[in-house]
Amino acid sequence: MRVIVFASQKGGSGKTTICGHMAVQAARTGHGPVAMIDTDPQGSLAQWASERRNAEPGYIQLELANLREGLIEARKEGYRLVCVDTPPSLTREISKALSYADLVVMPTRPSPHDIRAVGVTVDLVEFHNKPMVFIINGATPRARITSDAAVALSQHGTVAPSFIHNRVDYAASMIDGRTVMEVKPDGTSANEIAEVWSYLAERLARMDDTLNGVPDPTEYTRTVTNLNVMRRRPAAFGRRSVSA
Repeated sequence: MRVIVFASQKGGSGKTTICGHMAVQAARTGHGPVAMIDTDPQGSLAQWASERRNAEPGYIQLELANLREGLIEARKEGYRLVCVDTPPSLTREISKALSYADLVVMPTRPSPHDIRAVGVTVDLVEFHNKPMVFIINGATPRARITSDAAVALSQHGTVAPSFIHNRVDYAASMIDGRTVMEVKPDGTSANEIAEVWSYLAERLARMDDTLNGVPDPTEYTRTVTNLNVMRRRPAAFGRRSVSA
């Protein structure tokens, strides 16, 4: 079983929308059974999941404090992939979720404010030594700022080669518990999601079974997170600021 954690300390990054779309696309392309977990107190993913008529992907209701036990149970129940949504701003809560990730996906909008905000989340990912992928979300076709954002983010980590563009149908499709793939399967937005998921699936396929450092695949180790040992530094648009 693989665990993808969708994380961003910047509110409005589209994290929940992308998490739900990736989970559905994974199930549709034979990477299931897939489960979703919402650790955000706002519960947006949970509310969307409750509106779905399709049984896939599944949804696991739990508190963040019980995430480890929930993942162990999900593995026992035969899930092959779990997509975890996280809250913005809550550093310690995000850190705990990241500690169980096989892959961290960080949706980021192509704006200077969003690029500057990635630093703390990147620090958390590096603290837990997890592989990470940026997904540029809300892109404008042929806009220079999108390509500038990709270059800036590439100095922090890997950027997915496919972007998700700014379209109303992403949010509109989720009103009644669906996704763009289910509302308009042959549409441009559905194709974007397919391309992004294909890239993430390829990344997961290349991973070794011991990526989490857990020799027994039925268990997850408890991670002691001491955020005080992290070297904090502000992020800069176009480059990583380095503290003296």
